[in-house]
Amino acid sequence: MSKTLTEARITTREQRRKLPVGIHWRSIDPDVHLGYRKGARGGKWLARWYLGRGRGYEQKTFATADDELREGTLDYNAAVRGARDLVERERRQARAKAEGPLLTVGLAVNAYSKMRDDRECARAGRVKRSDASSRLARYVVGQPGRGKQREVAPTSLSDVPLHDLTEGDLIGWRDALPASLKGTTKQRLINDLKAALNEAYAANRARLPTTLPGTIKHGLRSLNDRGEAAEPVARDNQILSDAQVARLIAAARQVDDKFGWEGDLFRLVVVLAATGARFSQIARLRVADLQTKPARLLIPVSRKGRGGKSGSTPVPIGPDVLNAILSAATGRPSDAPLLERWRSKQVPGSIRWERVGRGSWQSASELIRPWEAIRQRANESDTIPYAFRHSSIVRGIRANLPIRLVAALHDTSVAMIERHYGRFIADGLDELAARSVVPLVPQGGNNVVQLARA
Repeated sequence: MSKTLTEARITTREQRRKLPVGIHWRSIDPDVHLGYRKGARGGKWLARWYLGRGRGYEQKTFATADDELREGTLDYNAAVRGARDLVERERRQARAKAEGPLLTVGLAVNAYSKMRDDRECARAGRVKRSDASSRLARYVVGQPGRGKQREVAPTSLSDVPLHDLTEGDLIGWRDALPASLKGTTKQRLINDLKAALNEAYAANRARLPTTLPGTIKHGLRSLNDRGEAAEPVARDNQILSDAQVARLIAAARQVDDKFGWEGDLFRLVVVLAATGARFSQIARLRVADLQTKPARLLIPVSRKGRGGKSGSTPVPIGPDVLNAILSAATGRPSDAPLLERWRSKQVPGSIRWERVGRGSWQSASELIRPWEAIRQRANESDTIPYAFRHSSIVRGIRANLPIRLVAALHDTSVAMIERHYGRFIADGLDELAARSVVPLVPQGGNNVVQLARA
């Protein structure tokens, strides 16, 4: 147990001026003391705290006293607060070290990245790195140089212990992100880091302060909450008319024929245009998901968000779409991928490629090169594949479908629809409101027309 302390008079500048050179202590609590080390010119604040029987005290200097200057120094009351913060931080760190390896932001990110990579490999059936892992490596924990990949040094945030993590650390990191990053990319990166830190807290709750979830929540608020543009609303040039969609589909058929896709590319574009679903959902369609009698596709739910989601959303399709993709399902097992493509590999020692089998589409990047040919042929040089989704949502809104139904058909939320397509919703409501307008003012000058009574 700590010994009884003789209190020194250090609370005011005048009291400290009368003290001899040396260290003078005052108690904050029974095991924590605030110290004032007086020198020839001014003094320093330090704190010491009791470590336990047989271990004595540990002490650290943490600030300059306001003996001569007020700016950049601490008075007595501020020194008391500083000493408390220092001791609490040191005790948290000591407890964290005693309970195992020190948990840092970098370790949390690496563990989360491995989990996401393992999940991506299991889904794809091959070794594959997740998008989240790539983003976090580039902007948080760093990555080694390899081939054309440049070396990226870890950020200062990577070394911050989780028990000492503050909102300022997180806000400072996000403010330092490159200005060239698009709002959508920045928001995905913030979401990835938030998920990594929350996973680390969930797995190590006994070792981490209970305030950490709140620190993560407020330090990594969404860009929209901070008044920044997280995601741009749908651009006008990406809302396609029916004629533009038809041109793109026709161009997809021509590119398919020209480059020997054997209908695979054409069918993929048709399904994207007809359903407005994400590429990742379309790629998981099975033969059994095409229901010919009710003429609909059962679109698998997206894997966005937390938890393991399952199930599908029935989306009606027209007879033209059904006829276009029916050949992909005829005579094939119900659990086979509905949309496939040829896989090729380079012949060893040659520049020639040969086909080695068929498989499902795996990544949206597989559509980049053929899409460039499609949009050039359709004279739609600025159009992106995601325009099919934008256009499908707006088409439902303009057809005056309930917003909840539009959201359900596209596996998203009403809030997301209202945020990104609010202008089109307002236009549709204006049209509905205009239909309710009826003539009320009698015609013919001052003649009064008697309205029939019920």
